[in-house]
Amino acid sequence: MIESSCVCGAVHLKINRAPDEVLDCNCTLCRRYGTLWAYYSPKDVIVPSGLTDTFVRGPKQAEFHRCKICGCVTHWSALDKTYDRMGVNARLMAPEVLSRARVRSWDGLNTRKYLDE
Repeated sequence: MIESSCVCGAVHLKINRAPDEVLDCNCTLCRRYGTLWAYYSPKDVIVPSGLTDTFVRGPKQAEFHRCKICGCVTHWSALDKTYDRMGVNARLMAPEVLSRARVRSWDGLNTRKYLDE
């Protein structure tokens, strides 16, 4: 079990495994948030309730969560709760956990494809 936590420590996500791969997206939202996404099934992540605020953007498919105290973006979850995928901000994981993951670059701003293929 690994943890991902915001800078003030109020929000701690517990995840069943370290990411093998993370996604660095250059879309306007991800670039401004400074995120690096690790993807999991929501069943594999324990998220504390009541400690985050949410923001919904665009086609209203996902809600982005941030700590109510320090403002760190912690994760996103699908508005459709049957969707079996969520993103955890891997920049909030310990450096030694993140150092083992492959970083993939995603051109979410222009072409919506991997840049490293």
